[in-house]
Amino acid sequence: MTITPRAMGRPMNRIDGPEKVRGMARYAFEHPVEAPLYLYPVQSTVATGRITSIDTVAACAEPGVLAVLTHLNAPRLARVDSGEHLILQSDRVAFRGQFVGAVVAQTPETARYAAGLVRLTYAADRPDFDLRPDRTDLSVPAQVLPRFPMDTSQGDLDAALASAEFTLDAAYTTPMVHHNPMEPHSTIAHWTDDGLTLYTSSQGVYGVKQAVMALFALDADRVRVVARHVGGGFGSKVQPRADMVLAVMAARTLPGRPVKFALTRQQMFAQVGYRTPTIQRVRLGADPDGRLVAIGHSSVEQTSRLVEFAEHATRMTQTLYAAPHRRSSQRLAALDVPTPSIMRAPGEAPGMWALETAIDEMAVACGLDPIEFRVRNEPTEHPTTGLPFSSRNLVECLRDGARRFGWEGRDPTPGLRREAGWLIGTGVAAATYAVLGFPGSAARITLGPDGRYAVRIAAADVGTGTWTALTQIAADALDVDVSRIDLVIGDTDLPMAIPAGGSAGLASWGSTVVGVAERFRQTLAERYGGQVPPDGLSVEAPTPENPHLGKFAMDSFGAQFAEVRVHEETGEVRVPRLLGVFAVGRVINAKTGRSQLVGGMTMGLSMALHEQSVLDRRFGHVVNQDLAQYHIASNADVGSVEAYWVEEHDPYVNPMGAKGMGEIGIVGTAAAVGNAVFHATGVRVRDLPITLDKLLRV
Repeated sequence: MTITPRAMGRPMNRIDGPEKVRGMARYAFEHPVEAPLYLYPVQSTVATGRITSIDTVAACAEPGVLAVLTHLNAPRLARVDSGEHLILQSDRVAFRGQFVGAVVAQTPETARYAAGLVRLTYAADRPDFDLRPDRTDLSVPAQVLPRFPMDTSQGDLDAALASAEFTLDAAYTTPMVHHNPMEPHSTIAHWTDDGLTLYTSSQGVYGVKQAVMALFALDADRVRVVARHVGGGFGSKVQPRADMVLAVMAARTLPGRPVKFALTRQQMFAQVGYRTPTIQRVRLGADPDGRLVAIGHSSVEQTSRLVEFAEHATRMTQTLYAAPHRRSSQRLAALDVPTPSIMRAPGEAPGMWALETAIDEMAVACGLDPIEFRVRNEPTEHPTTGLPFSSRNLVECLRDGARRFGWEGRDPTPGLRREAGWLIGTGVAAATYAVLGFPGSAARITLGPDGRYAVRIAAADVGTGTWTALTQIAADALDVDVSRIDLVIGDTDLPMAIPAGGSAGLASWGSTVVGVAERFRQTLAERYGGQVPPDGLSVEAPTPENPHLGKFAMDSFGAQFAEVRVHEETGEVRVPRLLGVFAVGRVINAKTGRSQLVGGMTMGLSMALHEQSVLDRRFGHVVNQDLAQYHIASNADVGSVEAYWVEEHDPYVNPMGAKGMGEIGIVGTAAAVGNAVFHATGVRVRDLPITLDKLLRV
């Protein structure tokens, strides 16, 4: 179906904006329920072992307490597909902070106080928190998507490196960093004779529903999940978590009374996932002209003993630069830690720190401008699959970004520019993110006698602007004004939708809506002669197949530029300017799209300079487990952040030609900052975050 964009591309204001600024948009914990109860969890204080005794007498005696749950009396789960959900089912402990009990009371204060009265003793085992690349028990992670094999090899990497004119062999690390969306993970669980209703903070209501059905042996018509507004997720709310399972357990124990449970900020550091630390090795070889002949990239990461999760930090290396000899590998160490999870641009965010820092080092070694080096190594087809790109405008992003940033005339000599005690440097890095789109959604369009279209799909808006952008897509697909569209999302009473994640949500939901709109218009024309029947018309259909999948390599690209200032005496780093130019296909909403890019770049700045979860290696908990000690970029840290995009027509990725904008803004930002720090100081930092001690140690 060919769409004429009238609404798409406009900087349309958020449809849900007025509700949000007036405080009328209801998030999970805010839904009005009658006579709610409150849950507070009890968490393990050992990293591995088993519980040997539990004393709940004092907690049960506390006035206002209705239930104290432990593995001795909690509801039995019917089928557990994820080890993370295996709570209160045995005396075993898998990580520090795991749920081992819960108190349900009339008030949140009572629940919290009584939870502190529960006494447990443990037989602790010796925990293993040691992430090293030389471990003998490292494993190859299971492949998640067919497009992205965990290990790849072409040609003879070692021989090519041995004969290359210029070589690099360096290690790069990224730390453990934790999810901190504005809205903590929250659930209201209400178990009645009619079934279970959940108001929860989720990126995918149907994923929650399917998990609950399996865990508690419930039929589909007995579970409803609602998440109309979500205050950020960044991947942490794609999969249902243990906190949701615990809330449902409590509601089942006390049927008829809704149970409210919101994680504290400190509890989130053990419960909602994090980006694993990575230890990466990049090996590059180039000929005398600065053309790469060899690229090697390996990554070692951690996972839990409950669930395997791999941060595929080498997958973009298969896409970005041409070289006849290449190898990539992923390895995992299963440790006594909570399970890592999806975090904005999983794989690409830490992987591009290593690759794009190494590329900058190689450009310096070859005596080439960093932009020219990247352009010189631009592939004409996908380097590993040989497929043509559906569209690829990385060079245009680099050229346009250089023009906007004022790159021309840059002296490559490190430590040359000084101003009032500050060393000034500039850096660049490329960005890429795969275009993803998944089947499994459906939508229903209903035209009423009043001429208004109701578009229903269980999509999620995690603050990205789905309410608005999906309305724009529907309006153009139906060839009507946006004022005639009534969008309804975020409820399992609606047709099924995949979760929001991987920059695939809007592309997948939009493709579904376009497909239904096409079928709707055909039905209206062929069956009713274009006239609306008296009782209206409703059409529902699943996501149509994309006939171009497998025929093209589909990726987004971008170029990140940074200016930094490093204080000569203290090593303090300031970033007065970030600029990014991206090739992301058609931008559905120019206003919300720019917000996504700017937000990603800001998150990348935070990754570069601040974020690091510090693990107490004696006991297995994160020491800086709140926003007072876990540092993130604040307004004072962020100077000018400019985000632009090039015009790009790509009819192959989906009917809208949209590639997604949620992830790519963070990709490459940290490397651009690190490369600028090198230009300012001559000190090459290979371990994130870039803190003053790493600049003053030489």
